[in-house]
Amino acid sequence: MHRLIASPFLGKFLILRPGDSAGIRIPEVRYRELRTVVAEDNTAPPWLRQAASQAWQMEVPDTELRGALLVREPTPYGFGRASWEINLGCDYDCEFCYLGEKKFEGLPWDGKRRLLELLRDAGVLWLQITGGEALVDRQFPAAYEYANQLGMMVHVSSNGSQLHKEPVLDLFTRYRPYRLTLSVYGASEETYEMVTRNRGSFGRFTRGLAAAREAGLPVKLNVVVSDRNAHEVDAMRALADRYGFPHQVYTNLSPTINGAANPLASQSEDYLRTRRPFQGCNAGHTFFHVNPHGIASICKVARDPHVRLMTEGIEALPRLGGIAESLQLRTGGCSGCQLSGSCWTCRPLAKLYQDAKADRSLYCQHGGK
Repeated sequence: MHRLIASPFLGKFLILRPGDSAGIRIPEVRYRELRTVVAEDNTAPPWLRQAASQAWQMEVPDTELRGALLVREPTPYGFGRASWEINLGCDYDCEFCYLGEKKFEGLPWDGKRRLLELLRDAGVLWLQITGGEALVDRQFPAAYEYANQLGMMVHVSSNGSQLHKEPVLDLFTRYRPYRLTLSVYGASEETYEMVTRNRGSFGRFTRGLAAAREAGLPVKLNVVVSDRNAHEVDAMRALADRYGFPHQVYTNLSPTINGAANPLASQSEDYLRTRRPFQGCNAGHTFFHVNPHGIASICKVARDPHVRLMTEGIEALPRLGGIAESLQLRTGGCSGCQLSGSCWTCRPLAKLYQDAKADRSLYCQHGGK
């Protein structure tokens, strides 16, 4: 397994260490030098050994570089990041889940393997693997390992229910994730299990936190606030501090990806926050999302129109840029709005609220119904 990655990234050239947040930016001439060094089985240039020592206190062997460095090839596609729902199945049953019906289905292993290769060929350097609950997919370990072998910096989003298990910890120790984001649903057994509707889930979650801390994994916690756990927000923050993990708080729930309003009934009105004005994003241009069947969309919210990546091939991905631009047009219930320049909600998310017939105050500055 390689110890370093040299890769193009959105017009730049980087050297990265798998599982580490620090990186080195290099000029194109040095990237091309590394391609030649690896291709010809030569030794590491002195500047690389010095840079790795300064960035990571890491010693690059003074031997053939091929085994230690993976050089990713340039790509004509302008994507650098992607997210992938490996499966929508989940061992929890939170009533506010934005996925709605969570069917456990997806690509077979050959399809998953080919999809990961397509992501690499599209230029994806940072990959988020999510779900459902990613870790309950039996093929997650193989997919996670293969993504690492292809030279991706992998970010895993999880509920943490499987993290205490030895095979999972061994996997994350051998192939350290770039980041491991875990959702927090309560600070006590009673509240946590009332939200997840899964007996014993709190004990598994806290054992996973302890195991992750012991292993030194790069964990970040997302405190998800609903009407059932709002009374424990301070306690959930304290739980994150007790384990020594950074955290952020999410208070605004959204309709499901199909525009159903169910999650909105679970919001805690005392914790709703006004969003910052939406100022555009890179969805569809340098980032895209893939669902369990290999269907690519500009993001997790705007799933249609889409590209059938597995059948249309990587050549279809550039269409996502045009899709992104068309979806951001202020049409439907937002056409002619005088506040569009300062709107705090992107158009695809606003459409989900409108499909759910949600109270306008949840997503629109005009307020009212």
